[in-house]
Amino acid sequence: MRSPSGRTPAARTPSPRTQLIGAAARRPCTLVVCRGCCCGDARKNPGTDHVWQLERLRAAAAEHGFQVRTSDCLGPCDQANVIVVQPSAAGRRAGGRAVWIGFATDDDSTEEVIAWAAAGGPGVAAPPVTLELQFVSPRPAGR
Repeated sequence: MRSPSGRTPAARTPSPRTQLIGAAARRPCTLVVCRGCCCGDARKNPGTDHVWQLERLRAAAAEHGFQVRTSDCLGPCDQANVIVVQPSAAGRRAGGRAVWIGFATDDDSTEEVIAWAAAGGPGVAAPPVTLELQFVSPRPAGR
């Protein structure tokens, strides 16, 4: 796609002059853990200890300085459990964007999400290669 000047626009990267103010300037990597209709539901994933997973994520966040939030529904219900890894302020300035992880139902994937968030998350650290296999596309609920 060409701009009105006829040149192809450069990839969207944050300007080095961009300054975030207030809390946004210090925002850490954040994990948004779905706990809606399908994620966190023992009936859908009976072999997963959903309570332990959330407790483990929160304990790691306290230890490593990232944040954990929960959400009612993130959308790709057929790929439960879904966790969105949002970049820190530094990660966003480096071009990092939110990454959606599906099928996060076992201890290994939980530990890989923790390791990535502890290392800085998107834009700061590369994700574990095996975790990349669980990357999913966000889409509205019910689709």
